[in-house]
Amino acid sequence: MSDTQAQLEQALDRIVTAIDRASPVSVSVQLRGAIEFGIASGELPAGARLPSVRGMAARCGLSPVTVSGVYAALQEAGHIEARVGSGTFVSGSGPAHSAGAARLRLLDRKIAELVGLGRECGIGPAELSLRLSVARPDAVRPMRLLMVGNFQDATEAYAASIRPHLDDSDTIRAATLPEITARRPDDVDMIVAPLTLRPQVQALIPDLPVFELTLIPNEATRVALASIPTEARVVGYTYFPEFLTIMKAGIMRFAPHVSDVAMAVRGDESAESIIAGADVLIYATGADYLLRNIPEGCTAFEYRHTPDNQSVRRDLLPAIEVARAKLKEKEPAP
Repeated sequence: MSDTQAQLEQALDRIVTAIDRASPVSVSVQLRGAIEFGIASGELPAGARLPSVRGMAARCGLSPVTVSGVYAALQEAGHIEARVGSGTFVSGSGPAHSAGAARLRLLDRKIAELVGLGRECGIGPAELSLRLSVARPDAVRPMRLLMVGNFQDATEAYAASIRPHLDDSDTIRAATLPEITARRPDDVDMIVAPLTLRPQVQALIPDLPVFELTLIPNEATRVALASIPTEARVVGYTYFPEFLTIMKAGIMRFAPHVSDVAMAVRGDESAESIIAGADVLIYATGADYLLRNIPEGCTAFEYRHTPDNQSVRRDLLPAIEVARAKLKEKEPAP
């Protein structure tokens, strides 16, 4: 078994264990959200083969009809792809996975054009190489990026994490999905958004490239999870029902020593009583209003995400260069 497939199997085991049949959130919503957020966080790696509909149904204890509906919705959103005769795979054809290859293809094409022009001018490879070594590059075209998320504070934190990786001439600012829904942003060259928001953002602004950002639990969250006492009664609270299963799977991954984990969802009538019995409350971003009424003696912290720096360097930066080159090609010659 490859490392990619082994990682997927471990993530699927956590998802299956985290599905809560007693939750008011339907199991189909839980499964879809778990797979979707699992892909967005890199837990379910690109290119990994998912179980068949029947295999996933048997694994989760669900009906094949339920799993088939979940797979169909994920495929329509572009998160997974069915290959005839091969199976169903986590998509790997989006901007996050093709930008590096596209950038190299662009470079090869430009080199070929330059070699051809050199021949027309009577310049051989050796002289062309010398000219390239002393040539001064054109000024870099500044790129204006927009980071889109659900909550302003978290989205600004995502943008702040990305900013140090950018060229000095590039800028990135933050906006929430409701903001760009109410008013299309001006002066933007490229949009960055979590994978789960990409379809909505692309539908709102179809003429701009949208990069799918990989998010992972930040270091403070991982440390806090690892520090939970073994005997603690832990409650995870999520703002979005679709996030319930993958959040519970994340808690179980980084706090495997804790056995008593319950989940509550915004709007659930039993949420207040579930939280009342907690020793440790872990709340998803956007639910900090819970801090006003946490039980006495209860420890609370946010389950917060951050951009995956490895993905930023490997995927986002090449995607920016591809978009930069395309914009420069459209600019009129001086």
